[in-house]
Amino acid sequence: MELNRQESQDDVTRFWREERDEGAIYNVFLKRVTYHTLSENENKSTNEFSHLMWETQKFRVIKAGTLEKLVEYLYIRGEMDSSYMNVFLATYRTFSSTEEVLALLLDRYRAVKTNKEVKNELQDVQLRTIKSVLSVWIDTYPEDFREPPTYPSLRTLESFAFDHLPDSDMAIRVKHKMERFKKEDLSKSEGRIEFHFNLVDEVDHMIAAEYHKPLSFCDIPNQTVAEQLTYRDAELFKRVVPHHCLGAVWARRARKVGKGNTVAGSVLATIDQFNRVSLRVIATILKNPDLKTTHRMKILQKWIEIAQEMRHLKNFSSLKAIISGLQANSVYRLRKAWGLLPKESIAEFEELSKIFSNENNQLASRNLLMKEATAKFPDVDSSNKTLRRRNQMKRQSWIDNGVVQGTVPYLGTFLTDLTMIDTALSDLTDGLINFEKRRKEFEVLAQIKLLQSASQIYTFKENEQFWAWFDAVRVYDENESYELSCAIELPTDIGTKTKRKQTTGSGVRPGKADQNRFSVFMCGGVIYDDKASNTSSSNLDSPVSPNTAKILLNLNKSLCLQMSHSSSTSSLQSCDSDNSTPFKSPDACVIKVSIEASPTPKSHVYKSIMLYNTDHTHTVIQRVLDKYDIRGKEKDFCLLQVLPDSELSIPEKVNVFYAMNNNGDYKFVLRTKKEQEALTQSKKRGRRRLKLTL
Repeated sequence: MELNRQESQDDVTRFWREERDEGAIYNVFLKRVTYHTLSENENKSTNEFSHLMWETQKFRVIKAGTLEKLVEYLYIRGEMDSSYMNVFLATYRTFSSTEEVLALLLDRYRAVKTNKEVKNELQDVQLRTIKSVLSVWIDTYPEDFREPPTYPSLRTLESFAFDHLPDSDMAIRVKHKMERFKKEDLSKSEGRIEFHFNLVDEVDHMIAAEYHKPLSFCDIPNQTVAEQLTYRDAELFKRVVPHHCLGAVWARRARKVGKGNTVAGSVLATIDQFNRVSLRVIATILKNPDLKTTHRMKILQKWIEIAQEMRHLKNFSSLKAIISGLQANSVYRLRKAWGLLPKESIAEFEELSKIFSNENNQLASRNLLMKEATAKFPDVDSSNKTLRRRNQMKRQSWIDNGVVQGTVPYLGTFLTDLTMIDTALSDLTDGLINFEKRRKEFEVLAQIKLLQSASQIYTFKENEQFWAWFDAVRVYDENESYELSCAIELPTDIGTKTKRKQTTGSGVRPGKADQNRFSVFMCGGVIYDDKASNTSSSNLDSPVSPNTAKILLNLNKSLCLQMSHSSSTSSLQSCDSDNSTPFKSPDACVIKVSIEASPTPKSHVYKSIMLYNTDHTHTVIQRVLDKYDIRGKEKDFCLLQVLPDSELSIPEKVNVFYAMNNNGDYKFVLRTKKEQEALTQSKKRGRRRLKLTL
């Protein structure tokens, strides 16, 4: 009789219990395994089994542990668990370092090799497993070993390979890797291009002498703009190092790790390009206050058409950037220009804007991305008959000509998810490294790697003349943009008691935009809303929307969070779909805080912190300073809540949980008391000047 183990659809894996060893916590699962028995006198080709048996097997999955236990779990069972290894290598930087993990692996290899008590067979398996882990590590994450100028980890590995792996090619591979790194780093140092990740610190670039006639924005074909922005976005996204997107890595983004380098440089470059596009959308529309309204309308229309081209190219990054620029308050408040737009352009703009709606944690953009991530062509529909016919004709031309489009996602979606996970889940469980948190993070990182392969499909070439024009565009900061906008059209709520006009003939509501419309910029790895106003302060929204605030709190309290473990999505979903107001439990809530202090650039980067019903003002201020890694006395700072049209000063020695306004999003800003006083005086002077002008 032959025993054939075969797992059927009826086999079930269920969680049983939690087990603890010294230095580790395990989740124990029970799995029913079915065995089919086939008699010797039966024909195997008939696949008919005489008996059906099953047994229950127990297996453990590490949930939390010390660093030594997590490293040991890579090889202790005598076989390589590729799933665990991938999660570990992708996320270990959040709780350890390359030098530490490498030292533990090499020490363990030496210990196993010299341990005579271990059976030879198990000993050989463990040694092979450790060698396999090292090989996968250096091949999959070579940047972990790029430590110029001496490359200590590579030298340690090379020495180890010569001593303990003389029959393998490990030493040769390490040596070649080191030589390649040296050449690359040398070429970078000789021709280094420094990136400045600042929204407003732009320098006008001179157009090369070979271009006798500088390009004008209105003369550049829409398709050229879309293809060039897609070319740059795809190149940057392909270079994104997925683990740079982790929340814990991102929290250290401001700390330099070497000359000219940052912790998350690959992500910073993508964010910088996103902001450059948004700022140039705003700049081209506001550049000339004396421009005729009809011409300004044509610039608006051109950007909407370019955004539609982005949709066709499945470039969701620059599509989001353009929509953000058009939704900026300084642009959207221009009622006259918006009012002249054709109906088709208005319909196009509204449909593109809906893609990035914040409703249900950006569910629309997530579903669309998962639907079209690896599709050959975008499926662009429209409620407008003219637009629908145009989109269908374009899709058919791609099919007839065999044109296949790649995909560039909006990175902010993934950064937001990883920020939420990092904020909501603790790094430690009973003093041990929480590895379940790393598994959830890895699901998001896996999606990024999948989409990076889709971005390889584009075949566009760089157009130097276009980028000479792009770099030469003078961009404006928030205050400059608003001043230019007011020079074009005076604010509707100053110097008059007439009721604000809410609609125009086109159906757009730019009058309402003075307070309610916003631009979403991707800064510091997350999403920020730029509600420009006629003050020098900035009302920015962090990645934690009302819906995601509920997600964080539910996740933190393990109430009704649902995490999808499928390969198609790992978005976090809350059981409660009502997102009309920020979620606040009787005990805690998530708030978003930015900091404005002289020693630090005013980048308006928001961080999420948990606010408890016992927290007073000085406690919150100190927690924020710690979060931003700023050393200072909390007594020098004041805390303000950012409201839609004003700021609420939180008094000293009060309970912030009960003192804050519950009618808006839980957004706060931390300023020094000196800066707050100067800001107050500046606002008063600005209002006086504006009244005198009117």
